[in-house]
Amino acid sequence: MDLVFSSTIELAAAIRGRKISAVEALDAHLAEIDRQNEAVNAVVTLDREGARARAKKADEAQARGDAVGPLHGVPFTLKDTHETPGIKTTVGFPAFADYVARKDSPVVLRLKAAGGVLVGKTNVATMLGDWQSNNPLFGRTSNPWDLSRTAGGSSGGAAAALSTGMTPFEIGTDMQDSIRLPAAFCGVYGLKPTEHRVSLAGAFPDPTGAPRSVRLMSCIGPLARNVEDLALILGIIAGPDGSDTDLAPVPVEDMPEVDLKTLRIAFAPAFPGFPVAGEIRAAVESLAEQLKSAGGSRRGSKTADARPA
Repeated sequence: MDLVFSSTIELAAAIRGRKISAVEALDAHLAEIDRQNEAVNAVVTLDREGARARAKKADEAQARGDAVGPLHGVPFTLKDTHETPGIKTTVGFPAFADYVARKDSPVVLRLKAAGGVLVGKTNVATMLGDWQSNNPLFGRTSNPWDLSRTAGGSSGGAAAALSTGMTPFEIGTDMQDSIRLPAAFCGVYGLKPTEHRVSLAGAFPDPTGAPRSVRLMSCIGPLARNVEDLALILGIIAGPDGSDTDLAPVPVEDMPEVDLKTLRIAFAPAFPGFPVAGEIRAAVESLAEQLKSAGGSRRGSKTADARPA
């Protein structure tokens, strides 16, 4: 199997089935980071030794027959905003250049409890405050498809790492497109969940222990290379955790099966006053035709007048 472009679900299944080891999965992703990262500048902090020790422990636990979680042995990176002991959390801000948290954020704790092997951190906009990922500490993250262009922000390093096979999934933050924009620019999937669905505790450096300044609009959500991985990761990180008092005690439901025959789908390949590239317009129209052929009821428009039928 192609270890660096397998889905999270496929990697976890292969490790669980002992087709590959956690160390092999880690080594493949580290090799891809070594091969790609100099040009893209997506991964800004690596914990090679710590990740290798965690991967070995995962293999030893499986050899003993210990219970394994849904991410057992799967390597992953994190946007450089999630607090982690032993690995710096800088948000691309010089004042936090050497900041190391005392404990994992609730989201990181859940990923580790599910068996994930943290490898390192990915680049962001300074203080997460821009639509491209560029900061005084680590520089600019380039778009993997065209190095002259941006990967987007503020989760640009996350999306670029995912797109190039440096990680099978990522966890971004999103207030104003910080997950969705980089995902679109880099050709991967990103999800901004419902507000207060995932804990914001420890999602931003807080060396003073002061109350969280961001409580509204900002969300934590997954990035992945397919929708099934998004659903898996959201199910792991969502829900009350005892740290973020804004979270409602609402269970995370399984992703429902969708029958296209029950859907009516509106699309608009162009908008008045806004030029659309011919390739993009053709791709949208082609997708609409595919959905129609698969059973969806299509209603389209050459302008922005498309509405659900």
